[in-house]
Amino acid sequence: MSAPIAASNSTQMERDARVVTAREHRIAPGEIAIGVIVGRTSEFFDFFVYAIASVLVFPALIFPFVDAVTGTLYSFGLFSLAFLARPLGSAIFMWIDRNHGRGVKLTIALFLLGGSTMAMAFVPSYADAGLAAMWMLAALRVGQGMALGGAWDGLPSLLSLNAPQTRRGWYAMIPQLGAPLGLIVAAGLFAFFISTLSSADFLSWGWRYPFFVAFAINVVALFARLRLVATPEFQKLFESRELQAAPFWETVRLEWRTIALGSFAPLASFALFHLVTVFPLSWVTLYTGEDAERFLVIEIIGAVACVLSMLASGLIADRVGRRAVLGVSAGLIAAYSGFAPQLLGAGGFGETVYMLAGFVLLGLAFGQSSGAVNASFSAERRYTGAATTANLAWLIGAGFAPLVALALASRFGLWSVGAYLLSGALCTLIALGVNKDWALATPNSDSPAVDQDTAQTR
Repeated sequence: MSAPIAASNSTQMERDARVVTAREHRIAPGEIAIGVIVGRTSEFFDFFVYAIASVLVFPALIFPFVDAVTGTLYSFGLFSLAFLARPLGSAIFMWIDRNHGRGVKLTIALFLLGGSTMAMAFVPSYADAGLAAMWMLAALRVGQGMALGGAWDGLPSLLSLNAPQTRRGWYAMIPQLGAPLGLIVAAGLFAFFISTLSSADFLSWGWRYPFFVAFAINVVALFARLRLVATPEFQKLFESRELQAAPFWETVRLEWRTIALGSFAPLASFALFHLVTVFPLSWVTLYTGEDAERFLVIEIIGAVACVLSMLASGLIADRVGRRAVLGVSAGLIAAYSGFAPQLLGAGGFGETVYMLAGFVLLGLAFGQSSGAVNASFSAERRYTGAATTANLAWLIGAGFAPLVALALASRFGLWSVGAYLLSGALCTLIALGVNKDWALATPNSDSPAVDQDTAQTR
């Protein structure tokens, strides 16, 4: 049995949040969408600030005792720690949710996320602290991962269930916008400091400022999210078990088949995610000698194209169905994997084509990748099952992608990165084929399966 949903520690917090809710204490889907975007953008900003620093800063700051390629591989090893910690964070914070309330859970998770990210700004260099600097950075990276595992709030679910039924594909896309928006802000900050500071000043203190910004952004995101979890709509869904946290290990034991299938369904987009954001920055800076500032600008332009592509994915999904969009985009990613990675070694024009085409495909696939098989979860375990599935999908599909891609490319050449990406696309196509029940649900159907399918998006 689930633990009681006593929320004595968070009742006053959620009452305070309710005071600032919309007129008549109801919030329209558009207001929910804003809260979701703010929350997801803050999470991805923290993510990309670390990701960019793992290429441009940490190899020289933390691992100066090895060559640049090996230092970057070590840095990507630390990068993966957050993805390993996310499932553990889910387990711990689901317990806090069930026993102390969602307000307490979100407050702890977002302060841990912002605090861990901000504390990275104070990490000393290897020259100052030796290997202790590496252990400090690793501990803070684990803190980021646990916080991200606990930041699951059900707001995308509230958004989907309050959206017009014929616009479910559109509203499923909205939470995903946080990824390119977070990249735009993070890459813009780093590009600014790189362009205005000398290399010595940037590595000494300039890189630290984006990490300070993260804490302020997370505080804003916390209030935006608390305002929404206090609404009557959210409480009604919570009380009906649609958004109730079930015990983590019980969910894994009883729903492991759906969790496994859901973890593989979005692998095409998750693998591509890091192969157009983190990996190409490392390859270009290590092997072409190109200025990082120029490539960050290309990433910002690509992220804008990704936003437009995501918007298109929502419109298309409402016409043809989310499964069709995922299947076709996985096929396109498979085709892209056959030639695109080699463009990174073809000069500035090739890099630009690789990035823009990749971001467009990422928008189509990632825009509809959330919650692909969640209709298969039982209602009482759908909330926890969806969170667990999302964390495992990120771990399997993205956690080690920069490390594996750079290791393969540096040893075998860029063609091997294409083979790695192709494997992710094939996993998505296989998972969609296996999940036949979800194939029956389309965004324009009146069947209850549609509500189940879109009830949890992340």
